Amino acid sequence: MRISILLIVVLLLSGCSSIKKLDIFTMEVERQPLALEKPVIKELEKLNWIIITSENAEEVFKKMEEQGVDPVIFGLNDNDFQLLAKNFAHIRAHMMKQNVMIDEYKKYYEPDVINNKEKEDKK
Repeated sequence: MRISILLIVVLLLSGCSSIKKLDIFTMEVERQPLALEKPVIKELEKLNWIIITSENAEEVFKKMEEQGVDPVIFGLNDNDFQLLAKNFAHIRAHMMKQNVMIDEYKKYYEPDVINNKEKEDKK
């Protein structure tokens, strides 16, 4: 029993001695140009907003029927409309943040391209 334990210890110690020391070196790798395009904001379709109140509801439905439009309305109250506006503001802010991030990545990965563009713009 003692011999087997001693044999295991000797094997473990001798096994660790055969590991070679690693040589660590640094090599600068040329940065590759990014193929990132900024997100393009497409032109949105125009919406026809209809404000319906308790006073004009019948008139609005009648006008819609005369125009051949199904009198179906998807409505928001004033609080929900404010939430919709906040959501669009969040989306806009996120897109602006993404554009800044893409610009910063390009400055890091493509400094020569950006410097050349700036020189051409100054001319």
